This record gives sequence, structure tokens and C-alpha cells, in this order.
Amino acid sequence: MFWYQQPPRNGLKLIVSSSTWSHNSYEDGYSEAKFEVNREYTDYALMTIKNVTPKDEATYFCAASGH
Repeated sequence: MFWYQQPPRNGLKLIVSSSTWSHNSYEDGYSEAKFEVNREYTDYALMTIKNVTPKDEATYFCAASGH
């Protein structure tokens, strides 16, 4: 599962990738302290943005891979 952020008038930025077999992998500038990913099941994931500020204004996307 991949989580992306698209700020207004900007391109997509990868936040974090997660899988059922390894730890979440955060991109530079992003952390679990701000973007918490919960993936208890193989077919369900939830990302929570903590302490939201105006700088977090964006469209957020998730993408899944079947392998």
C-alpha cells in the first residue's frame, strides 16, 4: 500500500509505503509521528494525519499493489 500527498497546484509526493510483511517505510520529510499508518489486515489500511495544520492541506491518495 502506498500513500501519497498532492498539495494544491503541485505533483504527487510519496509519504509512506507499507506492507503486511515489513515495517512502514517513510520518505524523507515524513514520519510516523505525523502520518500514522495502521494495517492490521492484508486488505485494509488506514492513514491518520496527526495534529493537522493548514500546511497539511492537500488531496491524499492511496494505491495498492496486488503482489
